[in-house]
Amino acid sequence: SPTKMILMFALPMLVGNLFQQLYNIVDSIVVSRGVGVNAFASVGCTSSVNFFIIGFVMGLCQGFSILVSQYFGAEDVKYLKKAVAMSVREALKGEVSALTAKGEVIGLAVVLVGEDSASRIYVRNKINACKEIGITSTLVELPESAREEEILDAVASLNNRDDVHGIIVQLPLPSHVNTDKVLASVKPEKDVDGCHYVQKGKLWTGVPETLPCTPYGCIELLKHYGIELAGKNAVVVGRSNLVGRPLAELLLRENATVTICHSKTKDLGAITSRADILCVAIGKAKYITSDMVGDGAVVIDVGMNRDENGKLCGDVDYEAVKDKCSYITPVPGGVGPMTVTMLMKNTVEAFKRQM
Repeated sequence: SPTKMILMFALPMLVGNLFQQLYNIVDSIVVSRGVGVNAFASVGCTSSVNFFIIGFVMGLCQGFSILVSQYFGAEDVKYLKKAVAMSVREALKGEVSALTAKGEVIGLAVVLVGEDSASRIYVRNKINACKEIGITSTLVELPESAREEEILDAVASLNNRDDVHGIIVQLPLPSHVNTDKVLASVKPEKDVDGCHYVQKGKLWTGVPETLPCTPYGCIELLKHYGIELAGKNAVVVGRSNLVGRPLAELLLRENATVTICHSKTKDLGAITSRADILCVAIGKAKYITSDMVGDGAVVIDVGMNRDENGKLCGDVDYEAVKDKCSYITPVPGGVGPMTVTMLMKNTVEAFKRQM
């Protein structure tokens, strides 16, 4: 923000001037006692300019430290930011590097159908994450007009490739395609998005293998910051198969008391305002307002929308809510980076199971 940028550059000048004034005060004292004008010569500071430079450099370092900690969330644990995703990725880099040194190559394939701009951004982020970590990526692109059989054939081809250990079908698919049928065509062992009914069944019966990436990322965020879940009142707003339902199950596994809300829920605000942990995934910009959130709540915002000014925002009115929360995820920079990171982790785990 402009305030932080001003702080970064104003702080060195302030500290430098303070050091310069300190030199002048101390030197005037020692001169009056006959010690001499070079009282600081033993430490290499023969003028007030030297002291100004020392103070300036110290202030610059401090200002830079403040800016970095605010951006990455390294020191500010109230805002659940991408520092967690970066930490997980660093660990994955080491693991993949060790496997690569042994001659192993991990492969992830993405099937993208159509020209949806948001989908293309998500796919680009996934491919970039693969490059960062050391995973080989394959992108299969099909036109919006692609027949369902063509998409199924593309998935079948990837299923049969030994160099592909993980497959994701980027959603949404065109309206003429049976999404459930396409997702079910991915081999369960290569499903790294947790969308196959076999993976869903394993999750709901308590023997999960591959967890859905976004809910998985939400839970890892909460665990990283040491947020207690057992016995807490957790409310999930949204019941989609991709986020709401699996997230509710993962919270149950952590012994939270879980309520799922949806479009037919009556008096939604009365329920959400009592939540210790509030997770929102409904796809409506700034839908959750301040009066719907209790003091001290932990808020996980999964939404990704555009507001009236075209700016990215979540399902929660961040500016209105943030001061009431004990923790909150910003949009962008909160859940999003964790989703991609957990996809990378799922791919590495899938590779190890197939070896």
